Amino acid sequence: MTIGDLAAFGANTKEGLQRCMGNEGFYLRLVKMIPGDSNFQKLYDALDGGNWAGAFEAAHALKGALGNLSLTPIYEPVFEITEKLRACTTVDCTELIAVIRQKQEELKRICEG
Repeated sequence: MTIGDLAAFGANTKEGLQRCMGNEGFYLRLVKMIPGDSNFQKLYDALDGGNWAGAFEAAHALKGALGNLSLTPIYEPVFEITEKLRACTTVDCTELIAVIRQKQEELKRICEG
């Protein structure tokens, strides 16, 4: 995985690197941890089970990690879900979850490549 791969994915690598004090190796190590973050599964399970509070907690945690690394393609739908869950007790996130799953898998392939 390279900075160029992440930029092609749509990440704002310049911003992400700034948050990591310009340390490319550190940034890439952190990015590699994201696809396996347990909060993805917690979010999926909580939404499937109607646990809106648990879904909000997982989405909020993901939002922070994704935002800090400027992984925009996943951050944006996670941000949307976080805000929907913050405002409502029940919400249909089917389309956003599909995007998140797709982008999570895409990032996983980039990290493994």
